Amino acid sequence: MIDLYSAATPNGHKVSIALEELALPYTLHELDLQANQQKEDWFLAINPNGRIPAIVDRAEDNFAVFESGAILVYLAEKTGRLMPHDAKGRSLVMQWLMFQMGGIGPMMGQANVFFRYFPEKIQPAIDRYQGESRRLFRVLDTRLKDHEFLAGDYSIADIANWAWVRTHNWSGVPIDELPNLQRWIDAIRQRPAVQQGLLLPPSPRDLASNTDENAEKYAAAVRGMVETGQSKNA
Repeated sequence: MIDLYSAATPNGHKVSIALEELALPYTLHELDLQANQQKEDWFLAINPNGRIPAIVDRAEDNFAVFESGAILVYLAEKTGRLMPHDAKGRSLVMQWLMFQMGGIGPMMGQANVFFRYFPEKIQPAIDRYQGESRRLFRVLDTRLKDHEFLAGDYSIADIANWAWVRTHNWSGVPIDELPNLQRWIDAIRQRPAVQQGLLLPPSPRDLASNTDENAEKYAAAVRGMVETGQSKNA
């Protein structure tokens, strides 16, 4: 049994989707980020960085894993699924996983901060992070032109990138001119395990939409965290 410590963010949903895809039994523990539960001593003993998600594998002497990418690799290697076994295939998955961890996630995260959450509209910062997110989307679109998935078969690389890219509207980055990326988003969205993983935990707002009626309420709540310097993993 695995304990999943998470919240309704793209990084959190990466892991719940993977657990659902792998059909691994787990117990979800939802942390209240606005109450700063991720900074409490009991959680810092699991993840010294004080961020979600994290897991504890009870079947492996309560082995704790933090960082969403590292968790995905651990789960794939534990089960022998969602990751090729040959060196080249594994490398290809890792390359696209690192592309998300080092590019898509940080750039979209900063776009969210300056476009949605920061109390002042600093247009050069908004343009910078939205522009870089758009560039990275074009890289994905080019890759997906001749590939159904990012690294051969469906893998943890797709899960990691999809959990973020599906929220492009929240970052203010349209993908109307990226048909391959849109095809890939739509195809992965149809997977039952993906749909279930997005509900664990459910989001208080629809990050994939521009018109969610709860969007401004949620943004206002996160804005308060930004102003007080609290970390937000969304």
